[in-house]
Amino acid sequence: MNQDLLGRVALITGAGAGIGRETALQMAARGAVVCVNDIKEELVIPVVDTIKDRGGKAFAVPMNIASREGIRDAIRRSFELGGRFDILVNNAAWVRYQAIPEIMLETMDRMLDVGFKSVVWGLQEAMAVMDPQRGGSIVNVASVAALRSAASSVVYSGIKAGILGITRAAAAELGARNIRVNAVCPSAVPTEGTQRNRNAERDANRIARTPLGRLGTVEDIARAICFLASDDAGFITAQALTVDGGITLTNI
Repeated sequence: MNQDLLGRVALITGAGAGIGRETALQMAARGAVVCVNDIKEELVIPVVDTIKDRGGKAFAVPMNIASREGIRDAIRRSFELGGRFDILVNNAAWVRYQAIPEIMLETMDRMLDVGFKSVVWGLQEAMAVMDPQRGGSIVNVASVAALRSAASSVVYSGIKAGILGITRAAAAELGARNIRVNAVCPSAVPTEGTQRNRNAERDANRIARTPLGRLGTVEDIARAICFLASDDAGFITAQALTVDGGITLTNI
């Protein structure tokens, strides 16, 4: 794998499993110093150990980023550990699907804290520690649910659509500081976190409607995130890259 992220210091939230974990592994393989965040130490230590076993550099940053203080401390700790701060991947999410009459305040608040507010507070802290001469890259993990929604996803779809709005507005504001802000919009990807909402029938239906004839993988999404974080995307900002095998914009 090329070393297009060599020496960059990256923080990836929610990196104990799924897309976040794979992104951490791929960024480390590309030469980045990866700060692995998740809510529990037992989630991040195995990822850090795997990176080190493969010859990469990584630090464990086990913190709850579902508060302004939490994401602030995670970014500051990453800056201290790495000596600089170049990449923020806002990947963490806590998701529950509920029909409109069943939406509960505590569920919505937690989804907003983890998946929406932390992105705003993360932007605020990241711009404070990124070197304006080197610049930086922020990649927000949204979803195709921001573009095309299903029933029982009012809160989730609303948050992910909001992430796209945050991405565009932040790109406009932070461009003068040489900070690029982009988003990826994955379709349904098999992970530990999505297992409860998947079954064989649903997967078969998605595959049948996907032009590329398969479900996406965490590797697919991580590669897109790494691209947006790299200099190969140096003139790309305010964009939402849909990584879905074509399912969102086709009708086959």
